Amino acid sequence: MNRCPALLTDRVYVELVRSLYWNMMPAAIMAGAFATSVMLIHRRLGDGLLLALGIGGILSLLVRLAVTRWQRRRALTASLDRAQARRLQAVFAVPYMMFSACLGVYGARVFWLPSAEAHMLIVCLVVGYCAGVATSTGLRPFIAIPNMAVAVGPVILAALLRGDPIYLAMGAIAAAFLAGGSQSVLVRYHTTKAEIGKRLTFGSLALRDDLTALPNRLALREYFGDNAALSSPQGVIAVHYLDLDGFKPVNDRFGHAAGDALLAAVAERLTGAIRNGDIAARMGGDEFAILQFGLRRAEECEFLAQRVKSAIAQPFRIGEHTIQVTASVGSVTAEAGDADLEAMLQQADKNLYEAKRARHAGGSVRAA
Repeated sequence: MNRCPALLTDRVYVELVRSLYWNMMPAAIMAGAFATSVMLIHRRLGDGLLLALGIGGILSLLVRLAVTRWQRRRALTASLDRAQARRLQAVFAVPYMMFSACLGVYGARVFWLPSAEAHMLIVCLVVGYCAGVATSTGLRPFIAIPNMAVAVGPVILAALLRGDPIYLAMGAIAAAFLAGGSQSVLVRYHTTKAEIGKRLTFGSLALRDDLTALPNRLALREYFGDNAALSSPQGVIAVHYLDLDGFKPVNDRFGHAAGDALLAAVAERLTGAIRNGDIAARMGGDEFAILQFGLRRAEECEFLAQRVKSAIAQPFRIGEHTIQVTASVGSVTAEAGDADLEAMLQQADKNLYEAKRARHAGGSVRAA
């Protein structure tokens, strides 16, 4: 989870950027098809410039595949804010455009040379590539449409410049398909964007605690289910269970409205204390849980426990009163391959009450 509740537009943006990394298969297919075509066309035409352009296209495809593979896990599993998603989009888009440009120039060069068979092969490549672009990047139209135009535009121009009626018709048809495909991409983008917005809105209502706006127990389970299977089996997962020492006296002395305001303020501090990618949830009453992924050693969970206790120990300004409470925290860790959320929550809760019993002074509340 992000440290601050993200705006809905930012969350939609992140989901749309994630779509760029969903499927690597079209890029792998295009790499094989393009390399085969370069080899066959070179055998037929023996043009040195054409071979150089083809090798450049193959290299750009390999870079694109490597970059996508390198960033794919982070794009699909990490908690991202808008700035991080924008960087992932840029990392994806640069090699993507490099290959589109190589394909467009390569196709135009082929069309300048006298080989109807090679022209046919280029048409197949360009049409297949544009279909793949529309499918795999269609939710980011500012990537999809320019790439389609860069890939097919030079081929259309080369076809039109030949002056032959068949080639003129082919260029005109290809231009019409480009316009229609671009329109379809925009329609799909706006439709999907609206659907994602609705899903996130309704999902947030079902998974959010009304008082604190934190995720609830159901959201905690869902987050664990989504991320545990994607974690390295040797990675460490931590669960922290905490409650407030001295919360009942706040309700007794200042009323339930002040208690509710204090819980909301505590939730805000928890959100600020956790790392990007952690999740803090309200379990009920004055009890909260924090789930951490990606720890390298079990001992690292203690850093967050201490940070949370320090954050909550700072005085709270509630209305006209300054209220100070403390927190007790029970923590438990497990390797990702062996982690069971309910068992970890139960053990963390047990550790919490053992920690409370060990504190002879218990909790306190002070107000001014």
